[in-house]
Amino acid sequence: MGTLRLAPASTGDYRRLAERRLPRFLFDYIDGGAYDEVTLASNVRDFRAFELRQRVMRDVSSIDTSVEILGERWSMPLAISPVGLAGMMRRRAEAQAVQVADAVGIPFCLSTVGICSVEEVAAAAARPFWFQLYMMRDRGHVRDLVGRAAAAGCRTLVLTVDLAVVGARYRDVRNGLSGGTTFWSRLRGRWVEIARHPRWLWDVGMRGRPHVFGNLTPYVPEASTPEDFRGWVDSQFDPSVTWADIAWLRSFWDGRIIVKGVLTPEDAISAADAGADAVIVSNHGGRQLDGVPSTIRALPRIVDAVGKRLEVFVDSGVRNGQDVARARALGAKAAMIGRAWIWAMAARGSPGLQALLETFRSELATTMQLTGCTRVEQIGPDVLEAAE
Repeated sequence: MGTLRLAPASTGDYRRLAERRLPRFLFDYIDGGAYDEVTLASNVRDFRAFELRQRVMRDVSSIDTSVEILGERWSMPLAISPVGLAGMMRRRAEAQAVQVADAVGIPFCLSTVGICSVEEVAAAAARPFWFQLYMMRDRGHVRDLVGRAAAAGCRTLVLTVDLAVVGARYRDVRNGLSGGTTFWSRLRGRWVEIARHPRWLWDVGMRGRPHVFGNLTPYVPEASTPEDFRGWVDSQFDPSVTWADIAWLRSFWDGRIIVKGVLTPEDAISAADAGADAVIVSNHGGRQLDGVPSTIRALPRIVDAVGKRLEVFVDSGVRNGQDVARARALGAKAAMIGRAWIWAMAARGSPGLQALLETFRSELATTMQLTGCTRVEQIGPDVLEAAE
């Protein structure tokens, strides 16, 4: 308990603070994974399995962590992944987060199912942000969402393709966020938990309008609770989506397309053939199909398959700047963080996220110096110890 009174220093510290601040059902929503959470654990564990190779007596007095991503220069090879319901963890979290990302100089990606709308985030942003898109059953809604994103200045769509169906997340079932319980029984159980977290209730519950899904409100005008929106969203996931749908998307979108949710070389090749500009090696943070490989294990094969045709990013399990260096060493253009940023935002708001991102940059810079690199482009396979 005493350590939580000290300044948080790591992603794990922010996680513990977020657990204290959030009602249990919300903390478990962002913290949990599918089924037995095997992949959730391996995502983090497998990053640690790649040992770094320390080098000495190099002139590393001047370090440049900046990198070019999709034709734009950013302060480091890190981006903020889309997190659904982020605005339920901290008041207007998505709008706050884009401001922090812009100040630090990294890309921010807004979720389709965020609490803040694309228009609200655009009003807070200083430069174009990325917009994450699900290919919903109602293609009219998809076309409208894409048009709104373009009008808001977005030039990069992140098409999430690994939700043909929603994975079973047992923590959500236990907490009543999914499963067969009624709305009223869920509400009674939640109020007891909410009452134990008065800071969250004041900041988010009373001031943050968390019951409104900003991007989806025009399409579900009769919705009045998060469950109403969630039921509509679940009904809109389309198991019939194929690679041909990217061609349809291209018929009215002339910006960049990143395909998120790729775990095999075959699917990465299909994404490249369909005209994607980049892929994100992702297993949805272990929240979809439990038992699939960790993303850091899947990454090298995908880089080998398509790395010369498009840019490859990786998310799921990234917890610090050393993980960013490991991802670069294995061929990723950049790493992305989801849980890490929302834990920091839930725990300490914008100052917490700002501090966490600065910690990532410091950890990356230190790792570069102690492995003999002065520029991000120098981080390659020789930064890692050879596998025995």
